[in-house]
Amino acid sequence: MTETIALDLDGYTDLPPGRIANVVTYLEMTERPAPSAEPDGAGNRTVRRVEKPDLDSYRDLYRRIGTDWLWFSRAVMSDDELRALLAKPTTEIHFLEQDGVPIGLAELHHGEGGPANVEIAMFGVVPKATGTGAARQLMNAALAVAWDGGTERVWLHTCSFDHPAALRFYRRSGFAPFKFAIEVSTDPRLDGHLPRSAGPHVALIDPDTAG
Repeated sequence: MTETIALDLDGYTDLPPGRIANVVTYLEMTERPAPSAEPDGAGNRTVRRVEKPDLDSYRDLYRRIGTDWLWFSRAVMSDDELRALLAKPTTEIHFLEQDGVPIGLAELHHGEGGPANVEIAMFGVVPKATGTGAARQLMNAALAVAWDGGTERVWLHTCSFDHPAALRFYRRSGFAPFKFAIEVSTDPRLDGHLPRSAGPHVALIDPDTAG
């Protein structure tokens, strides 16, 4: 059974030991954006659709992109759960590669939120690719795919467990914010799903040792 607590909408709410919370911002676009010029360096990188991503490759790329920002939604999934998600006919995976090495991930879910909706459920590049134009190249490709064929709305979300430039990047890409949410979860660093060094911008409070 899911544990619940009362939320103070006009102040602070204490969380149970071992739990963390982050603010989620949902964004959407309801019209196909104008084509965006390819960034510098695009010729050295390739966006490739991965029809049947193996779990090891997906998990490795997800970890390299998201560990610093405490991404954990895929890390806490069992192999069977993740395999089933990636195998869904409505799931589409794209890797951004440089010299044959994946450095970016775009995961699209068709029909999520409505039959004419596409969710960009995962999006990011590895830290060394930040600021190189890699994210812009990957977003250009993701949006081209998302708007291909009867789409009326493309949406995604970012949160306080993400790169601090993510929200600005999405808005520059044509997305507009429309909703906030608060996500409360078990700290994945406490149960071994992520290393204890992950997400240094989020304090690690061990309930077994906290005073």
